[in-house]
Amino acid sequence: MTTRLIDEGLFADVDPPRLVGARCAGCGTVVFPRQDSCPRCSGGTMSEHPLPVAGRVWSWTRQAFAPKPPYRMPADGHQPYHVGYVDLGEVLVEARLAVSRPDIRIGLPVRLTTVPAYQDEDGTEVLTFAFRPDPEGQR
Repeated sequence: MTTRLIDEGLFADVDPPRLVGARCAGCGTVVFPRQDSCPRCSGGTMSEHPLPVAGRVWSWTRQAFAPKPPYRMPADGHQPYHVGYVDLGEVLVEARLAVSRPDIRIGLPVRLTTVPAYQDEDGTEVLTFAFRPDPEGQR
């Protein structure tokens, strides 16, 4: 099956996946996704900044109903999933959490991965970023 990323601009690398944000040269603020101006000081130049691949669940919820557009419904209909914020140290990233209900918790060590988001009309599987449990992250 052919695959593609939902937005290549979100990634610094694909294999293994790594997200890319931006860092302000003036105050050091890190953001994701990338943006052209700093939300903290408005004065610094923003430069590309690869993000850590591992972090911890900061907060989470269950997405039980289909989101509003531009969400694209999978062929088999909406299946509930977890979303939340992942603390990567320098920045909180909102993401899908590929974690089962019994295992999810605040503070859970997680690692970046990709998961199917939907299929294009031509059958291409479109992948988005997510975080899965990271057994090596237990401290």
